[in-house]
Amino acid sequence: MTTPPTSLILIHGFASSFEHNWRRTGWVDILADFGCDVPAIDLPGHGSSIRSSSPDAYEDVEGQLFDMIPRSPAICAVGFSVGANLLLRMAIAHPDAFAKIALLGIGDMIFESDDPSRMVQALIGPEEPEDIQARLFRGMASSSGNDPYALAAFLQRSQHPLQEDQLSKVKCPVLVVLGDRDMSKSADRLVAALPSATFTSLAGVDHFATTSDFAAIDAVMRFFEF
Repeated sequence: MTTPPTSLILIHGFASSFEHNWRRTGWVDILADFGCDVPAIDLPGHGSSIRSSSPDAYEDVEGQLFDMIPRSPAICAVGFSVGANLLLRMAIAHPDAFAKIALLGIGDMIFESDDPSRMVQALIGPEEPEDIQARLFRGMASSSGNDPYALAAFLQRSQHPLQEDQLSKVKCPVLVVLGDRDMSKSADRLVAALPSATFTSLAGVDHFATTSDFAAIDAVMRFFEF
């Protein structure tokens, strides 16, 4: 790609929304200044999307999300956290559909299994969780107007960690951006497994501060040649 995209897909993280993750942090306005359209897309069970408290409703989240994306000859997209994980899975399933993707806030933890029970309890339990990370997600869910039971069901869907051979199917250039204080300490395996990947580390940045960090925004803007 030699010119910046005229449309950029932004996929938010868990318990957040398009408004919370991208508009409030300035991404939408910055891209508008470049004449770039940003479709408002919320993950299934989040924001303005249809919500269900049944895990069965989220069995094919990647497929549902891919159907929400406006079709173009070559999709450019940015994902954060769970949104980045889902974007990567879509690029594996539809390698010819994407021109460039940027993955924010994910690393080598994508290769590990995750037990959602602690987070589910944090979302729908009667007591404020003691764990700081769980408390932050619970607060984010509330402040972004999400339904905790729909979020709990989203977490309880059938999930499988990615394998390194799957990542070899991704054809497009990939930017991986990770704060050095993120819960996923490293992205070495992720970057090595992708056929065409570059990495940007954010100094002093934790997971939740990633999308509001200027260095993250700058790295993404440069990657898409704005």
